[in-house]
Amino acid sequence: MIEGGHVNYREWLAVAVEEAEAGLNSGGIPIGAALIGPDGGVLGRGHNRRVQDDDPSVHGETAAFRNAGRQRSYTGTTMVTTLSPCWYCSGLIRQFGIGRVVIGEARNFHGGHDWLAEHGVDVVVLDDPGCVRMMADFITAHPRLWYEDIGEDG
Repeated sequence: MIEGGHVNYREWLAVAVEEAEAGLNSGGIPIGAALIGPDGGVLGRGHNRRVQDDDPSVHGETAAFRNAGRQRSYTGTTMVTTLSPCWYCSGLIRQFGIGRVVIGEARNFHGGHDWLAEHGVDVVVLDDPGCVRMMADFITAHPRLWYEDIGEDG
């Protein structure tokens, strides 16, 4: 995925989108993520499983992070996510020194990515129409579940 110094963020986002769709198809919230290694390979991928596992800590980013397993260093890694990371996931990114975040969209939810950028994380917002539509459709169909996910009463 890294060729001649060029990074194809859309290829990485496609992995996160596959995960978001898997989450939606299994009765959950359509947020997917992937942790990408310095060489451009996928270290781990996952999707929000709060509903499926009855566990409020399993967000897309945390699932991808866990599925990547223990790394000696996160220098040069990228977290790719279909939606702007919440404060919980932003803290994970910052805690482990993940240097870049690629975000599918930040229209439906504007999480902690500005804070991440202020603290030296390279933030790329792709504003992907498919990600915007998938999340907007979910919020319209399941507003109570969405507001529960983001910790609001709605």
